Amino acid sequence: MNSSILIGISIPFLGTTLGAACVFLLKGEMNAVMRKTMLGFASGVMVAASVWSLLIPAMDLSEPMGKFAFVPAAAGFLLGIVFLLVLDRAVPHLHLNSEEQEGIKSNWKKSTMLILAVTIHNIPEGASVGIVLAGAMAGGSPITMAGAIALSVGIAIQNFPEGAIISLPLKEEVGKGKAFVLGTLSGIVEPLAAGVTLLLAGLIDPFIPYTLAFAAGAMLYVVVEELIPESAEGEHSNMGTIGFAIGFVIMMALDVALG
Repeated sequence: MNSSILIGISIPFLGTTLGAACVFLLKGEMNAVMRKTMLGFASGVMVAASVWSLLIPAMDLSEPMGKFAFVPAAAGFLLGIVFLLVLDRAVPHLHLNSEEQEGIKSNWKKSTMLILAVTIHNIPEGASVGIVLAGAMAGGSPITMAGAIALSVGIAIQNFPEGAIISLPLKEEVGKGKAFVLGTLSGIVEPLAAGVTLLLAGLIDPFIPYTLAFAAGAMLYVVVEELIPESAEGEHSNMGTIGFAIGFVIMMALDVALG
């Protein structure tokens, strides 16, 4: 595995780790304005990444289908939505600032279910990195290695606030050290998902347009189902909108400039 692949897989996990390290820098919990801004920012990054890094390349790869070039993108996108919908209903998890458990009922600790809530949407993020890296390695693909690294950097940027948002509330419950470890571990599924995807690259190569769109659908499910509602509820919802705009523009610029 060459250095570019290792860098592409590792960068998003680094973003989560740096975000989780905020438990050592911030005294209390993150205030509502910052949290909503960061949630909006993460949403903007994921939406832009889904469009420029995943859906558009999926349709570009399907150009030989002519007028039906949208079919793989549409089919993969809907499968990604369904996959996350099933995962969301099956895995016990708990969202921040909510006492209502989702998924199959369980008696697991609150910290465990908070970690699982983040892990659920880290899976498609990791898979998207692996799929784009696989596309960059495939011959004749419009996806470049620079574009794949741009996606990794974009996801790492949105993982920073995610790592902070998950670790800070755990600080009072389990202590700084354990909160940092748990926040970091919430992102370990991303390099794992990316690595598994790359190992299967030979098998998925003919289906890359579908898998790119699948990752986009799964990521956008998370944005619409969780991130945007959390950033928009209550006061300071405008900060979530501002964060979204900033995240969207940064990710769009990264993909266009480096892709």
